Amino acid sequence: MHTDPLVFSFFLIFSSAAVLATLALYTRQPLLVAYIAIGVILGPSGSALIANPELISNISQIGIIFLLFLLGLDMQPSKLGNILGNALLVGLLSCAVFFIGGFGVAYLFDYTLAESLVVGIAMMFSSTILGIKLLPTTVLHHRHTGELVVALLLIQDMIAIIVLIFVTGGFL
Repeated sequence: MHTDPLVFSFFLIFSSAAVLATLALYTRQPLLVAYIAIGVILGPSGSALIANPELISNISQIGIIFLLFLLGLDMQPSKLGNILGNALLVGLLSCAVFFIGGFGVAYLFDYTLAESLVVGIAMMFSSTILGIKLLPTTVLHHRHTGELVVALLLIQDMIAIIVLIFVTGGFL
């Protein structure tokens, strides 16, 4: 019997997620830890059951689509517009502070200007991981604070798109 690698990979991921996520919830650990562990166990660094980089990339794109779909189910456009307006200043200010901090530290350690810019850009988006970790493990996304976190993540995504346009356009 010939199996499709994509279907087999999804089977491995979902069945492993069911087991490790249950274990993580039972031990009161964040689900993100379980998902990272699944990636290490199934990926090229572990058992190499999913070792094709192109397949991993395709699966990750589908995962992002699922995440955005789930966030979209919760958000009403009018509410999102109000929250984005409130979060815009905080998002821009936090990105600027983290960029200046990362750039400054890298430049003080004698990195080149381009390397320091890359460190600053990476620091701008460091809070995204924290926000994503908080959303699925709590009911935070149903509260006002969670809605603000989603708005901040959307603002960071817009800034990331602009930064990627500059980087790929050769401006860096």
